[in-house]
Amino acid sequence: MKAVLCNEFGPPENLIIGDAEPCLPGEGQVAVDMKAAGVNFADSLIINGKYQSKPAFPFSPGMEGAGFIREVGAGVTDFKVGDRVMVHPMGGGAYSQDLVIDTSLVFHIPSVMDFVTAGGFFITYGTSHHALKDRAQIKIGDTLVVLGAAGGVGLTAVELGKAMGARVIAAASTEHKLELCKKYGADETINYSKQDLRDSIKNLTDGKGADVIYDPVGGTLSEQAVRSLAPGGRLLVIGFAAGDIPTIPLNLVLIKRSAIIGVFFGNWVLANESKAKSNIRELLDWYETGKIKPYISKVFSMGQAAEAINHVVSRRVEGKVIISLETS
Repeated sequence: MKAVLCNEFGPPENLIIGDAEPCLPGEGQVAVDMKAAGVNFADSLIINGKYQSKPAFPFSPGMEGAGFIREVGAGVTDFKVGDRVMVHPMGGGAYSQDLVIDTSLVFHIPSVMDFVTAGGFFITYGTSHHALKDRAQIKIGDTLVVLGAAGGVGLTAVELGKAMGARVIAAASTEHKLELCKKYGADETINYSKQDLRDSIKNLTDGKGADVIYDPVGGTLSEQAVRSLAPGGRLLVIGFAAGDIPTIPLNLVLIKRSAIIGVFFGNWVLANESKAKSNIRELLDWYETGKIKPYISKVFSMGQAAEAINHVVSRRVEGKVIISLETS
């Protein structure tokens, strides 16, 4: 068994491929023979020591992946050897060919879903689904603006927002990215490298503003987003891909009776296992019926893990980036 390992905090180039001894699952756990792992912005934070948790060295990054169950621990009844699953190791570990994980963070996948697709499904679709359904409580006819709309989570927010009946305005930095967003359901687009975000939202909503704005970018766009909310609108704080955590004048929230809503999907999953599994089942049903179609833009080998992470951090990525754990 092999794994992408972090032996010290630092840039992705410090990662190495090392041996990963097969581990035995404990009570309530399963051992998974991993086939693919999704690459997320948070992976760059954890290897640099900037994430909420700091694993002991050496550790393998990766917070989502897919494979089949190699062994089950005591007391496990919902899974059996050979089951095809996707997993969400909260503190990392998915960039390894062998993973032991609690069953609360393991989810069956349908037979029609390949491991590459499943490896990058959980965080992007799970985050956007939870954000729009549970946190924003989006309604049919709401106007949804998605920032960073062609990225991993952004594109799923465009797709799911449309599936939930919203009018979707996709905002991104290039025309090429916006063309992809149109293919995934965007009704209108904003190129915020050339257009003023606030003025564009105002014009596209006849001065009303957006009911919901989905923000995985942060930086200077966040304040513009708050100023672009309709009365009673909701800003969903997903992350800070721009690097800067914004400071928002709270008088804007008061005046518009708006809400700034944090979305920390991983912690919510731990605290709401039954609801999380129900949400994932709904998403997988939508996948099986063709209602959603994940976009995988690039697949890297284990030996290209640093390149894969840098591809995401540089914000060049469209859709999802995957590391195949079957090639070194």
